[in-house]
Amino acid sequence: MPASSPVLASAPVLIVEDKDSLRAMLRHALEAQGHDVVEAVDEAEATRLLNEVQPGLVLSDLRLPIGDGFGVLRAAKDFDPELPVIVMTAYGSIQDAVSAMKAGAMDFLAKPVDPDHLLLLVERSLAQRRMASEFFLLKEELASRNGAPRIVGEDPSLKKVVASLQRAAGSDATVLLLGESGTGKELFARALHALSPRTDGPFVAINCAAIPEALLESELFGHEKGAFTGAHARKPGRFERAHHGTLFLDEIGELPLPLQAKILRAIEERRFERVGGNVSLHVDVRIVAATNRNLKAAVAARQFREDLYFRLSVFPVDIPPLRERKGDIEILARHFIDRYRKELNKPPLLLLSQSLAALQAYGWPGNVRELQNCVERAVLLADTDALHPRHFNLSEASSAAPLASSSPWEQIDLSGSMADASRRVLVEVERRKITQALRDAGGNRQKAADALGLGLKTLSAKIDDYRLD
Repeated sequence: MPASSPVLASAPVLIVEDKDSLRAMLRHALEAQGHDVVEAVDEAEATRLLNEVQPGLVLSDLRLPIGDGFGVLRAAKDFDPELPVIVMTAYGSIQDAVSAMKAGAMDFLAKPVDPDHLLLLVERSLAQRRMASEFFLLKEELASRNGAPRIVGEDPSLKKVVASLQRAAGSDATVLLLGESGTGKELFARALHALSPRTDGPFVAINCAAIPEALLESELFGHEKGAFTGAHARKPGRFERAHHGTLFLDEIGELPLPLQAKILRAIEERRFERVGGNVSLHVDVRIVAATNRNLKAAVAARQFREDLYFRLSVFPVDIPPLRERKGDIEILARHFIDRYRKELNKPPLLLLSQSLAALQAYGWPGNVRELQNCVERAVLLADTDALHPRHFNLSEASSAAPLASSSPWEQIDLSGSMADASRRVLVEVERRKITQALRDAGGNRQKAADALGLGLKTLSAKIDDYRLD
């Protein structure tokens, strides 16, 4: 799986400062030491340049004419959680610098700026970034030797997921993987296990939606001999089998309500009883769960226990759908082509430009899994040394895909009581409206709050509730 890109000498330093004289001094000092420099005068311009130039370090004033340094810091961490950010603050505003460091800044620089101190902080920050990147690559190599799956892609949103998994791997915190079907949630769970100290222990997976409710409890916790008809011998469950390793609870959102309380106790106490038994068993397991459902809405609709939701979402990770990382379609397609042509003992296959265009134009509702299946079929069908659009059958896939509803109301889950349905709609509307307002405001919470007609504290609470930050 790819690590965050190492800091290269050519990666520029992004200076965010509205005073022309100070910005010029900073630029000259950095350029004299061989650094490339790009400049911004406010938060909005800085946010745009983050995506355009992909800097190796950000140096930002906390006070800006439009937005502020905290907004720049949030945008930088959204772009790359490991991107070092140094903030500048006037003498007497050290508390602001402390707040910025709590929010993720690597260091701060007091004004008036001492050029020698500036260069020392920049070199130290870049050196720490290089060391972190080298450590990540080392762990990645060790994990690959232990069978860690390879995560293919270069999109910044995917790199953000990888960085999040890297941070979570060293702890035993429960991780909740969120994403549509086919995005590769089990792949990420296996990678997390391989990067963790539990890598030598077992990785045990169970799909909570694939097992009938009557059998699910026995599959999870095991059963004693004679516990029910057909129980001819004692059988250990998935919790027991995952001892000293990782238990992956896939499709946790489909877990029946009666079992949710038992799962909650097992996660909290690492204790349970087998079906038909009365002996309390203790296990040492790390829990990773995954779902394609909106668990927050399920809690509001009383379809999922709130206490279990909070216990599972200690460290939530959102996996982006393939349609939101179009640049990875070619990378993934070529990866799968090479994989399957080797498995089928075929010579190298050329991916024609018109075939690639068709792949990139398709919506991929089934995400990476659908692309993988599509490429495997194409390689199997290929009767020349090139892959033509006909080999991928995308026109057939498009016609087989469900048509978009002509009315958005047909997409809404109206099950349950009037209050349940209304609550689900309200949750989704608020989440979408806040996301749009934050995007329009360039991540500035105060601007978004003003546009929404909310107080800043109210908006911040809702952002935390919906995990939009």
